[in-house]
Amino acid sequence: MSFRSPHEFENDLDALEAVEKATTRFVGHAVHDLLPIAAQQFQGIAVGTGVGDRANYLGEDLTRLALDRIGASRVIDGRLFGTTDYKLASYQFLPDFAVRQALFVDSKAEKNALNVARIQVTQTSLEVRQFRDSGPICVAGRVPPIWSSQDGHDYLPTTVFVKYHYRQSAEGLELRVVSVVALPHAFLQEIYNPTAADRIWNVGP
Repeated sequence: MSFRSPHEFENDLDALEAVEKATTRFVGHAVHDLLPIAAQQFQGIAVGTGVGDRANYLGEDLTRLALDRIGASRVIDGRLFGTTDYKLASYQFLPDFAVRQALFVDSKAEKNALNVARIQVTQTSLEVRQFRDSGPICVAGRVPPIWSSQDGHDYLPTTVFVKYHYRQSAEGLELRVVSVVALPHAFLQEIYNPTAADRIWNVGP
């Protein structure tokens, strides 16, 4: 097995997608193992002022606990900075190759919002191509396609979102669904969001 440079994936999109799928499975499995605890913890949140913030904090804590429990192949000297809840310089191993990965995982908890994830430009390497009232716009994501760390190595950034969907009742919060979704890397721009007409983005917060 050989280590591949993150730069190589610009011309090998199938391998890049394989990395993102493997990462999504890893995060999904970690969160799945924690579902009984997650459901119990959400049920314990009392309805009232600030319930949304408390649900968000709980989601962040649960995702961090899930990933710490399952563990990952960490790069000892790698340090990452960014606006996601969980950041890890790691190794991603696939059957034919390995790559140094900058893993960013962000958690959201929202009531009755199954098909929406609120994403900041500081959390993506994609250009946000969408329509506003004045016409098509393009806003550059602020995660670099290749993450160069202080340890002198290049990393392949992968951003995964864990979304806790809940509904509110008099007894507390009921955790309904947990979605684990990878946001495509910038090298996949022309597949997933080539123009503003490809509506993976909506105007909003």
